[in-house]
Amino acid sequence: MTRYLISFDDGSMDHVRDEEFPALSRASHAVMQEAVDAGVFVAGGGIGRQRASVVATDGTVTDGPYPEAKAVLGGFVVFEVASREEALAWAARIAAACRYAQEVREIMPDPETDAMLAAARKG
Repeated sequence: MTRYLISFDDGSMDHVRDEEFPALSRASHAVMQEAVDAGVFVAGGGIGRQRASVVATDGTVTDGPYPEAKAVLGGFVVFEVASREEALAWAARIAAACRYAQEVREIMPDPETDAMLAAARKG
């Protein structure tokens, strides 16, 4: 199984009128419930608009907003599925429910980290 990041840009929802948000929210949550029921949902949520903090290698923290940023994530989900095609199919369902495009990226596997997590879960 491979994990995929499905995300959308912060400005993607700018075309949605305020009165449309309740229906959009219900539709997107319905897709998330289907993903949970299918056992593919790993994590997800919305991201606060331009509220990033950057931590430098020396520990210095710089807080946003960052007006120079060209693209900022507005939300994401991580699904663990058998194939890229399955990830694309889920992204299409999310896009239809939310009424804006979704970006799909494979999360590269890290066997060493996976082994750490497996060991931690065993206790």
